[in-house]
Amino acid sequence: MTRREELDQSLKLFIVLSRAYRAVNDQVNKSIHSFGVNPTEFAVLELLYHKGDQPLQQIGEKILLASGSITYVVDKLEQKGLIVRKACEKDRRVTYASITEKGKQFIENVFPEHEQTIHEIVSGLTVQEKEQLIELLKKLGYSAKK
Repeated sequence: MTRREELDQSLKLFIVLSRAYRAVNDQVNKSIHSFGVNPTEFAVLELLYHKGDQPLQQIGEKILLASGSITYVVDKLEQKGLIVRKACEKDRRVTYASITEKGKQFIENVFPEHEQTIHEIVSGLTVQEKEQLIELLKKLGYSAKK
């Protein structure tokens, strides 16, 4: 394969990957919006539900959100009664986000539908193809970080 062909193939891969991500993400976001929250709010709730209380400063890193947006998202979730802020007892500079009982019930009610939606979206692939794609995307991600 010539250098030009390799470059063209890399560009094609990027375009196909981008379009596939957009198609999947659009469907997942549409489903999340039907629950009455936006995808960022859902990601914060899911993080707190599965990982427990989190320092506000670390939430952005974990869900790939700019730190300036965290305050806005946390405010919205707090207004909905789904999370509360808790001061750290050991360090007054640190504030934690904690999911409320209402937030837990919300996630427990909608998560089964969320995971079913994702399952349906990726159902065009066999189990073996999913495993292969997971490994290839991990390889691509690790390579891109270097």
